Amino acid sequence: MPEQYILDGRIQNNPWQFVSAEDCESGVPQGSHLIVPLTVWQEHREDLLQRNDPLGVCLEPGEEPADLAHDLNQLAVVAIHFPRFADGRGYSYARELRRRYHYEGEVLATGDVLRDQMFYLQRCGFNAFQPRPDRDIEDVLAGLSDFSVTYQGDVHDPRPIYRRSDEEIRLRQSA
Repeated sequence: MPEQYILDGRIQNNPWQFVSAEDCESGVPQGSHLIVPLTVWQEHREDLLQRNDPLGVCLEPGEEPADLAHDLNQLAVVAIHFPRFADGRGYSYARELRRRYHYEGEVLATGDVLRDQMFYLQRCGFNAFQPRPDRDIEDVLAGLSDFSVTYQGDVHDPRPIYRRSDEEIRLRQSA
């Protein structure tokens, strides 16, 4: 796991530790800030809920946010894995977490996350990013501010540009 990640537009030390299903074969591992696969969450949910440490679940492509809907208030982070940058299902998952389920915790993009995707990932609801280890984290961070004004609405402001005031647009451009 990389030592740093991007959270809410800032580079920070990464407290999260991903554990695999194999790591959990003999029970739930000890440690703080664990992110477990959805299958582990479903199998060991009660044991995991007994922990007092922050906890997260990682969704893979094909696993649905609906599978976590009733447990989101128990999770500090929902990680969404992008096995390759061309797989766009994670964008929909983040949007669904934010809009349908009103999830306010971290939504972490992990895997094949590239600079060119950052701005769009953020618009869909991601607020945490773990770029590939071979990428410069400062450069990836810069991707969050590639554009100052958008025409379409997003999870943060669903209004299209023609519904926003000129003052709002100027403020956004100067930010």
